[in-house]
Amino acid sequence: MTDNAKRSTYNPLLHPANVAPSLDGLVVECLLNPGAFTFQGKTWLLLRVAERPEQAKDTVGALVIDPSAHNGLRILSCKKDDPGLEYGTDPRSFIYQGNTYLTTLSHLRLASSEDGVHFQVMPTPTLIGEGELEAFGIEDCRVTQIGNCYYLTYTAVSRLGYGVGMISTEDWQHFNRHGMILPPNNKDCTFFSEKIGEHYFALHRPTLGETGLGGNNIWISKSPDLLHWGEHTCLLTTRPGMWDSVRIGAGAAPTRTEAGWLEIYHGANEQNRYCLGAVLLDLNDPTKVIARSEQPIMEPLAEYEINGFFGNVVFTNGVVENGDTLTVYYGASDLVVCSATFSIKDILATLL
Repeated sequence: MTDNAKRSTYNPLLHPANVAPSLDGLVVECLLNPGAFTFQGKTWLLLRVAERPEQAKDTVGALVIDPSAHNGLRILSCKKDDPGLEYGTDPRSFIYQGNTYLTTLSHLRLASSEDGVHFQVMPTPTLIGEGELEAFGIEDCRVTQIGNCYYLTYTAVSRLGYGVGMISTEDWQHFNRHGMILPPNNKDCTFFSEKIGEHYFALHRPTLGETGLGGNNIWISKSPDLLHWGEHTCLLTTRPGMWDSVRIGAGAAPTRTEAGWLEIYHGANEQNRYCLGAVLLDLNDPTKVIARSEQPIMEPLAEYEINGFFGNVVFTNGVVENGDTLTVYYGASDLVVCSATFSIKDILATLL
């Protein structure tokens, strides 16, 4: 395999210990998969922060979104011998009095940096879930700037599944919520940064299972207004026997190059080993694939990428472009946030 990434010597850039919990009695379990953008001369990350209650020996707890509570969040706890408590087959959730709860809940939180390496994390959540379709939190946000507006596409999680929500902002102080733009089960959605012809384009990943019909493939769609999406087309499929054999998903907004739209995407195999690859799409018709990575451009090699909350994972949905350099901000082992740089020319050379 070929790994073209130049990892920051400061990696990991952020640990869970660098982030203050939203409430007393909570623990920040993981930092994952930040969106990335520039604003007012700084580099910003929109972190996914996964929290859980501190666990006493005889109790079980969950963090719950509650608009009437402080910060919109409250802690639910119950005794382990409570007759209303049930466990299913998934250790990430439990049932209490007929309602399902997750053992961790994610929100989005801003962090800023003067140099793109040393980040100051905001003391409180920037965005938490709202309403029934975000009752289990919001995750893995992509940030795309179109004109003066920033569009946030994220995974909205609830008992009904996970779909794609959208929020927009111009100043990062006031946020417009546009609701769910792609229904369950769908995630890994990112917009192209400009109209192509008369339409906006988006990449997304409907999840149709790992056996039988369907799969975990990257699709592309058109929209006249960023809200209503149609002409859905399967763009990339998983490849048996290769590094992206089981699931693939889009990363950050594609980068416009003279050769085409360059998209960094993730792929996983049967061992749930997540690597990054690249695909080049036609500038005028991004439904046409020009070239795709045969080998990953980045794979989990560093200790912090191999060992963590969920090991052997590099996963990105945040990229900052500066000339020929792409700085990729990524989650490593579902635990810490890191960065690596790539030369656009070098990536294109592997494709062309």
